Amino acid sequence: MRKLENSELDRKSVEDFKKAEKTPLIILLDNIRSLHNIGSVFRTADAFLVEKIYLCGITAVPPNKEIHKTALGATETVAWEYNNDVLEVITSLQKEGVDVWAVEQVEDAVFLNDFIPEEGKKYAIIFGNEVKGVSQKAIELCSGSIEIPQLGTKHSLNISVSTGIVVWDIFQKNYTKHKV
Repeated sequence: MRKLENSELDRKSVEDFKKAEKTPLIILLDNIRSLHNIGSVFRTADAFLVEKIYLCGITAVPPNKEIHKTALGATETVAWEYNNDVLEVITSLQKEGVDVWAVEQVEDAVFLNDFIPEEGKKYAIIFGNEVKGVSQKAIELCSGSIEIPQLGTKHSLNISVSTGIVVWDIFQKNYTKHKV
């Protein structure tokens, strides 16, 4: 077994990425404080051809040196938009037929392993503030909430880790038609 060189990874160019068929998944980041978390979410979105990221509230936007440290150029490939009001974004997406879900621990949440994305449906997933999570008002507008099952004492994951877990899970369940 030999570790592959970067030149052997068949990476898409920025132009090829922008032309590629996207995973019908949108990420909403609401009031994310950490610039490194934001950059990490961009990298995850790039890896799985996520359609778009909405940056809401206090969430910082590119270009930003600290976001770039972890995004490593993904802010140039992944489509993104800023809107101060996450509730406005949720309502607008729903009018477009997007099924919006919070990623949060709430009553009657669906565990991620039980969440089955419907074929042909576009989803948006909301990740909230590192301390306060997704706001109650946003949760009330959503179709439901997805919870990542956890068995330890913390029952809390970093937002970038949560994003990676949820995006990978949804991608592999329903969107693996992309050539890997």
